[in-house]
Amino acid sequence: MSWLDALGWAGSVLLVVSLLQARVIRFRLLNLVASLVLTGFNALIEVWSMVAMNGVLALINAYYLVTLLRQRHDTAAFSVIEVGPEDEYLRYTLRQHSEEILTFQPDFVWDGSAAGRRAFLVLHGDETVGVVLVHDDGEGTAHVLLDFVTRRYRDFSPGEFVWRRSTVLREAGFRRIVTPAGMVAPYYDRLGFRRDGTSYVLELD
Repeated sequence: MSWLDALGWAGSVLLVVSLLQARVIRFRLLNLVASLVLTGFNALIEVWSMVAMNGVLALINAYYLVTLLRQRHDTAAFSVIEVGPEDEYLRYTLRQHSEEILTFQPDFVWDGSAAGRRAFLVLHGDETVGVVLVHDDGEGTAHVLLDFVTRRYRDFSPGEFVWRRSTVLREAGFRRIVTPAGMVAPYYDRLGFRRDGTSYVLELD
């Protein structure tokens, strides 16, 4: 196989792999790289219709990738609303993502009827992209029971908005956030939390 054949195959494989991605940013990035590789490949073999098509796809991917990356830290991109701890839509969302939730928090159990339970949904437009469930201990401290983001938006930073930028937790009377012990792949150290044993703590401004 020549290097030119290898280039064509590499672009095709990247294109297929990109279509298998559930995460929006990862999909756009891989699709952009695949489009650029295939643009170069088709230019070398002088198939100009494919050069034009892949070139346009590369521009489209670049545009959406820049837009998505800007939204990662955009306070206008996400909103947080509080719902009842026994809200039917909340229960539906938890059921739909139960397998993934247990991957990150194997011991997670939600009893919305228990005292002190508070529930928040993270929205991107009209799409629910995350769930934050806490226990209110009555002393201004929220103990996190669940901090979940759907796979599609896991390349974004909705957690940054919830913990650092949204006022919803402060308005609910919380001044201190404590995460569960031993969470899988925690990201809290990037958001200003300090480690406390196997948990993380954030003092709200």
